[in-house]
Amino acid sequence: MTQEKRGARVTIKRLVNQKLVLFGIAVLILVISVAIFAPILAPFDPQQGSLRARLLPPGSQQGGEIYILGTDALGRDLLSQLIYGTRISLLVGFLSVLLGGSIGITLGSVGAYVGNPLDAIIMRLADIQLSFPSFLLALALLAVFGSGLFNVILVLAISDWVQYARVARGQTLLTIQQEYIEAARALGGKHPRLLLRHILPNIMSPLIVIGSFAVARAIIAESSLSFLGVGVSPDVPTWGGILARGRDYIRDAWWLVTMPGLSIMITVLGINVVGDWLRDILDP
Repeated sequence: MTQEKRGARVTIKRLVNQKLVLFGIAVLILVISVAIFAPILAPFDPQQGSLRARLLPPGSQQGGEIYILGTDALGRDLLSQLIYGTRISLLVGFLSVLLGGSIGITLGSVGAYVGNPLDAIIMRLADIQLSFPSFLLALALLAVFGSGLFNVILVLAISDWVQYARVARGQTLLTIQQEYIEAARALGGKHPRLLLRHILPNIMSPLIVIGSFAVARAIIAESSLSFLGVGVSPDVPTWGGILARGRDYIRDAWWLVTMPGLSIMITVLGINVVGDWLRDILDP
């Protein structure tokens, strides 16, 4: 048995024995599946409602239709809104991390490889951005660019690139001192090839862990921005938007804030558990 197969078997055995990790993976698979098959799973159109069916509690029936999680103030099915809101949350979470991580890893690794003055300029820009709270920075940028799905993704990516850049810089500075990098240079390896083939693959482990936790933070940030009314457009169902619309009815319609709140909590918990497991697996 090769060392790779033996390591894979050990990892699978450890995974089976960790019930919390299995829970996190199951939650992640479930949420992604719901987002993909939202048109099939949603029992109603999330944008269509009836004032006759407004503020119905979970399990109510009207006109032969069953509202499993109840309805909102406009008579729209809450379950359908949550299902479609899953798409927005995951889209914002993964795309903002992918974009922000790409920017940060590129700037951090290239700056460390090239050295001063490029490295100093990038790190000073990072220090300047770190002086602003990330959420307030996101609010300020959205005030300038305006609300919308693409703008939310762009703003969250801009707000988070610094953490990737700093870690990528530190890892690159350690990696370029290794003997195999010197050997690749001696064999005539060009700078782009050294970065792409030899440095980046060896610095990705901690960055993947950071990205897994950043997905959860991005979901919370998008929900918070939508809750404040500066995130995704109000006509697009999002978990934060549902919370914002339900806060005025919290005494009479508890399900309008409880259900999206539970969706956010369980999803973020599952992603964080998987991220913590990835950290244990990838930590040398």
